[in-house]
Amino acid sequence: MSDHLAEIGQRIETVRQLGAVVNAMQGIAAQRAHQARALLPAVRRYAETARTAIGQARRLDEPLARFPARAVGGARGGLILFGAEQGFAGAFPEQLLDGAAADMQDRHILLIGARTATLAAERGLRIAWSASMPSKADALPALATSIIDALYDYLDETGAVPITMAYPVWSSGKGVSIVRASLLPLDLDTFPASTADLPPLVNINAADLIGDLTVEYVFAQICAAAVETFVAENEARLRTMATARSHIDRKGEALRLEERLTRQDQITSEVVELSGGRHRRE
Repeated sequence: MSDHLAEIGQRIETVRQLGAVVNAMQGIAAQRAHQARALLPAVRRYAETARTAIGQARRLDEPLARFPARAVGGARGGLILFGAEQGFAGAFPEQLLDGAAADMQDRHILLIGARTATLAAERGLRIAWSASMPSKADALPALATSIIDALYDYLDETGAVPITMAYPVWSSGKGVSIVRASLLPLDLDTFPASTADLPPLVNINAADLIGDLTVEYVFAQICAAAVETFVAENEARLRTMATARSHIDRKGEALRLEERLTRQDQITSEVVELSGGRHRRE
């Protein structure tokens, strides 16, 4: 009986330690999600500023601003896919691959997230380029720069092929959803031309200006997708850890109940044994 009681005590301690780990992971995930969310307003303002500037630049040379979006040689182009960096996030890593499966056919895939890259390799998917998601939110702009570099290296080889992007967005109540966005080439008709009385003052031609602003806008879009992914992964992990915490609490309570019952049985057995010994002496 005492051995069994000791075993229960060890199991309770193991569950307690596991709970401490889960609590720590919850805290880290919550902090990271909060830090990333704080970046979103600035990233969105940056993208909107670039978008407004492109609209203003369209006034400089309207025929140029209407150049057609086209693909070279019939290529299907590239896909920037944002995924999970780590595990312990439930089905989140698999959801991203499943949700983007149709988008990955015959594409040059640039994948971000080590965990999703591992799952993609297990599925036999060919990844042209991959990168890890940083552990800190303030490193996301540097990641976006790396993605831009890899993207333009690819475009230097292929020419003006279409580039799309797929990334997860977290919403309370709905969880993760996959967002798909066309990145390049820009459809300038979706950038409303400025209605200001005077055109902007510039010292470069319209083609170069729109080209430079396009780079800024694409960078902002990629940066926003990286931030959204960072938030989504940590929110998914937070939910997974909350579920694990509930299971641990229930398991701990069950073990403590078993411990109390076992100790009670042990005390009862000892009382019965002592009572039997006294009766024999009498």
